[in-house]
Amino acid sequence: MSFCLLLSVTGLIDSTPSESSRPIPTPDSGGALPRQLTLVQGTALNMIDMVGIGPFVVLPLVIKTLGGPLFLWAWVLGAVVSLIDAFVWAELGAAFPQAGGSYNFLKISYGERRWGRLLSFLYVWQTLIQAPLVVASGAIGFAQYASYLVPLSEWQHRVVSGGVVLLIIALLYRKIDSVGRIGLVMWGAVLLTLGWIIVGGLTHIRVPLSETFGAMGSLSGGLLAAGLGQASVKTIYCYLGYYNICHLGGEIQRPARNIPASMFISVVGIALLYLLMNISVVSVVPWRQAQESTFIVSTFVETIYGSGAARLATVLVLVVAFSSLFAVLLGYSRVPYAAAVDGQFFRIFARLHPTRQFPYVSLLFLGGLGFVFSLLFRLGDVITAILAMRIVVQFVGQAVGLLLLHRRRGRRAADFPFRMPLYPLPVLLAIGVWLFIFYSTGWAFMRSGLIVMALGVVAFLLSTRFRKEWPFAKTDLPSVS
Repeated sequence: MSFCLLLSVTGLIDSTPSESSRPIPTPDSGGALPRQLTLVQGTALNMIDMVGIGPFVVLPLVIKTLGGPLFLWAWVLGAVVSLIDAFVWAELGAAFPQAGGSYNFLKISYGERRWGRLLSFLYVWQTLIQAPLVVASGAIGFAQYASYLVPLSEWQHRVVSGGVVLLIIALLYRKIDSVGRIGLVMWGAVLLTLGWIIVGGLTHIRVPLSETFGAMGSLSGGLLAAGLGQASVKTIYCYLGYYNICHLGGEIQRPARNIPASMFISVVGIALLYLLMNISVVSVVPWRQAQESTFIVSTFVETIYGSGAARLATVLVLVVAFSSLFAVLLGYSRVPYAAAVDGQFFRIFARLHPTRQFPYVSLLFLGGLGFVFSLLFRLGDVITAILAMRIVVQFVGQAVGLLLLHRRRGRRAADFPFRMPLYPLPVLLAIGVWLFIFYSTGWAFMRSGLIVMALGVVAFLLSTRFRKEWPFAKTDLPSVS
């Protein structure tokens, strides 16, 4: 964040007249991907990306972190952060609906000839590391939750998690229209699972709501700064994915309308489902018991319907987790592809399948690393580490970039089909809240995120020096790789 603001203040952001006068790319300039995903399919892919194994594992952790009924505030804060940040994504996504999402947003916002190259490179660099880790963390969580059904040894855990990744790769190895239909089926599984939990709990209340949530209004400033921040790191992880449609921007029909609409529908819909799910669970399982549960959904359903129904609920949770991994790998596979098409990454990642028209090299590479990571790592603190790694470049950097872009180009309706209300307040709020969340991850995770970014800067400098590109080129003209 600090280096982005420094670049802006000192005038180092590329804002020369020739750059600022360049036209914004047309919606179809991001490659040859066919636009076949509808609003409903895009929203479905967003939602199944958001609802994975996360909320079912995180719910007890959030209750334990806040030590009582105040845990609902962490879910509310997660929704507010996502909604505010969605305004940033909506403006950028509607204006630049291309494959790769943040890669293009950062490149265009900071100037395509200079600093935009560095920021977009850092995003792809982090994606190559954190995307397989996201896939692996979901697969490992899947295997851990599956142990409720069948006790698994350590090596069996690894077999299950690795097998899940391989199956997802196989399902994604097809045309995007088929992927959209599969996404709708998985979306149905998500809604069915959450609906069962919500309806079951609210119709079998065993703990009075007044007893559980009577202290909701006693949120102190100290708690907001400490426990709420730490708990919100986990809840925000469960909301991540509302922007998945931006990574698929080159494949969305009517992107100027559908990209913003899909994100807002996803955030509001999932927020309501999460809040109702939390209320439902603690209305049946007392929060003091829920915070110690490893399989909270299974415990919840078993309390109401018995062990047989609990096993069925566990199966549905696993289906939801699997569906989320499906959407995650689908979206991330478009990022290296977009960078390669742009000439800023290895050309092999720009290859499309000769008959099915999807970036198969990018899919196989990220999926393959996810498979390896699922065999090597444990879940542990991966959730917090992933979030800490992404905040500075992607979320904060992207919001600052939108401010810089408007400063250079203005806010013409022709350039920005979607314009957020009360600009620039939502952008400034997004920057402030993301920095608060970054600080809340703790020094160890902040340091790891900054180290990954620093290594990316070194890799960028080595690459551009070898190719004699900016900042080592004698002119500002972009080279052709």
